[in-house]
Amino acid sequence: MTSALQSVQFSILDRSRVRRGQTHPEALRETVEFARLAEEWGYHRFWVSEHHSVPGVAGSAPTVLAAAAAAATSRIRIGTGGVMLPNHQPLVVAEQFGVLESLYPGRIDMGLGRSVGFTDGVRRALGHGKSDADDFDAQLTEVLEYVGNGRHGVHAWPADGLRVPAFLLATGSGAARAARFGLPLVIAAAAGEDRMVEAIEDYRNEFHPTPWGAQPYVVVSGAVVIADTTDQAHRLLLPEAWSNVYSRTRGEFPVLIPPEDIEAMAMTERERRMFDEALRDHIHGTEDEVTEALEHLVTRTGADEILVHTSTYDRAARLDSHRRLARLTGLGSSARSRSGNRTSAAA
Repeated sequence: MTSALQSVQFSILDRSRVRRGQTHPEALRETVEFARLAEEWGYHRFWVSEHHSVPGVAGSAPTVLAAAAAAATSRIRIGTGGVMLPNHQPLVVAEQFGVLESLYPGRIDMGLGRSVGFTDGVRRALGHGKSDADDFDAQLTEVLEYVGNGRHGVHAWPADGLRVPAFLLATGSGAARAARFGLPLVIAAAAGEDRMVEAIEDYRNEFHPTPWGAQPYVVVSGAVVIADTTDQAHRLLLPEAWSNVYSRTRGEFPVLIPPEDIEAMAMTERERRMFDEALRDHIHGTEDEVTEALEHLVTRTGADEILVHTSTYDRAARLDSHRRLARLTGLGSSARSRSGNRTSAAA
């Protein structure tokens, strides 16, 4: 393992993707088992996500799913990537994380985002609209105060006074907001790498220390796929890429289907363009190719942590990819403990 990769933590975000022929309960149980394996392989964190009324994603209640993952593990940090504040009352969010931290002390992360429901119907069902995301600063202030020492005489028992690390998912002005609130930044790896690097640099330069973070902490999130050959790794990316195209053209995230079904499709010109775009931004290939790409990403961004999210139809191949990544990055070695104290956010 190179010095560049020794300097960072590696973690997993699992979105509980549903495969064709699989039920939602089966996908959720798979997520819980994945958390157990992630701990066994030495990953630093395991996060779950929030999606509502999505056929291809089973994870709709992240704090509930995080509780199940925490119960199935004993050491790995468990959290959310993330809870979408516009969909919830801040007091309830604080209370939920307070319960999690009380049950699993020192292992819970509170990842927060500002996305709203995918469609107008979902937003109406949640009781919110796109305008609710405009109040995100106020919502974020509320939840942090409730997890801190209360707000206007209201206390989020049992969260009040507990140490629950908070992370902010970067969308739009998210990097600047994370700097202003003194929060660790979670930012997606992007094809416009210069823009991503610029956002990270601005975050570090503008970072304002708060009780939530004494110094900047950057988590770069992206897909990483390892296989025996570059072509095999590329094929593993096809189901998720097509799912993204389907959602953008039909307004619904579908279940994952086999890559051979996608290769046989007669896509429209627009679909093919979007499909090719969806295949960018992903690190994939053999172990040597992935190592080189990760080194480049870490060197360019100065990331403190890489949050890997990989979805594909072939469950065994996905698990093998994460197992290989753990091995080639030396997870569980003494190098991990040396990098674990760079900031309190990496506890």
